[in-house]
Formats: sequence, C-alpha cells, structure tokens
Amino acid sequence: MSGDYIPSPQDWVREQVEQYEASNGTQATTLRESGLPVVIVTNVGNKTGATRKTPLMRVKDGSNYVLVGSVGGAPKNPVWVYNLRANPQVEVRDGQDVMPMRVREVADSAERSRLWAIAVQAYPPYEEYQQRTTRKIPVFVAEPA
Repeated sequence: MSGDYIPSPQDWVREQVEQYEASNGTQATTLRESGLPVVIVTNVGNKTGATRKTPLMRVKDGSNYVLVGSVGGAPKNPVWVYNLRANPQVEVRDGQDVMPMRVREVADSAERSRLWAIAVQAYPPYEEYQQRTTRKIPVFVAEPA
C-alpha cells in the first residue's frame, strides 16, 4: 500500500489495529469481548489516497474473505466501503498471515445470498443489522491477487 497511514479516528479501532499489528497478529484478534475473530483490511482512502486499516469480522469462503459493510446497521455505509469501490487492491491480515488481495462488490443475487448466509453463520448479528437499516448492506469478496 502506498500513501501515508492515517489511523482511524475511532479509539477502539485505532487501538485494536495497533495491538494486532504490534503483536504480529497474536493479540487483539477478536471483536472486543465477543471472542469472534477479526482480520485487518488495509486499503487506500478514496479521497486522501492514504493507507487506512479496518478490523472486520473474519468470514472465510475457501481462500476468499467476505467483507460486510454493516457498521451495526447504521443508516450509512462505513467509509471503507467507498475506499474499496474506488481502490480494489487491499491487504488482508489474518493473524500472522498478510495477503495481497483484490476485492469486488458482490452484485449477483445468488452469490450474495450464499455469501450472506456464510457471513451470518460467522457473525449472527449481521441479520439483525440488516433489519435495522433500509440500505442493503454491501458485501464484498476479497480474492487472492
């Protein structure tokens, strides 16, 4: 990733990324107290060109990762969704493994339904998040570059 790194303005996100990376993927690897695993997605800001890092739920589909833009069912998409739409080259850190990947937003309804079911199985609150919002929560798939 090129561009200066700009940490998240959200304390918990910034702290989790710092701990995850400082430990080489052995600490801060779960979503807060949930015990459920996260990955760190490094992407390029669509407006700044800066490097951004976001912890997201670890949802696997074979060698691919499913990235869900839920932001807890908020009315607006998380900023990283716009970053991925503009710049599909990312790195995914899963524990100690760091992989260059290319993302695409899932448009096909059958593929989206299949991946959504995998995501909900990995993190059941996604279903509730979709019910909370009128927007269709974006689903991306990150594939090995």
